[in-house]
Amino acid sequence: NSAFRFEERLRLLETSFNEYRQTNQVDGAVSAILGIVHQYMDQQMKEAVREVVQQKTDQLQDSLQRENDEFLRNIDENMKNVLKGLVKTQVKEQVSRLKTDLSEMELKKILIKKMEGNRSIQRSDEQRNLYKALVEAYKADKAILDTYGESTILKRRREDDDQEGPSAGPNRGSKRQKEGGEQALASTPSEKATKGSGGSTNGTQSRQ
Repeated sequence: NSAFRFEERLRLLETSFNEYRQTNQVDGAVSAILGIVHQYMDQQMKEAVREVVQQKTDQLQDSLQRENDEFLRNIDENMKNVLKGLVKTQVKEQVSRLKTDLSEMELKKILIKKMEGNRSIQRSDEQRNLYKALVEAYKADKAILDTYGESTILKRRREDDDQEGPSAGPNRGSKRQKEGGEQALASTPSEKATKGSGGSTNGTQSRQ
């Protein structure tokens, strides 16, 4: 009986051990499967996150590129508008100066004709000198205009304006005429002296 009981207990132990070993194998297999599943899920999650991040990055880059292109287009358009405005302003200024210069020439021409018409140049030396200065100035402007064109007239007027300063303004034509008259009048004393000496010489000859 003792031997039978021992064998029975040994058999029960072997059965329990086999069951335990089988249970451990199942648990190990389950654990291994769960580990593989977790690893796969982690990998899939990382890949999904990477794709989302890349997609958002591409969208952000495209958006920034569009904004940058739009900004550059706006800058180009603004620069074009500014340049167009500057060109228009410069053209208007040149046209205005040209009109002023041509009107000065016309004014000189009209004054010359009026002085010739009423023969005011014969009234005094001052009138004759003013007439000569006016004619010389008109001829000089006309010669430059005929030879070199309008651009040279504008350049010369611009240089004169720079020398006269910004305060000269619209008075520059009268100032040039005044300066021409003053230059012509500067020769008056010598002419008068010549005439005076000539008169005295004639008087001496007549007395002789």
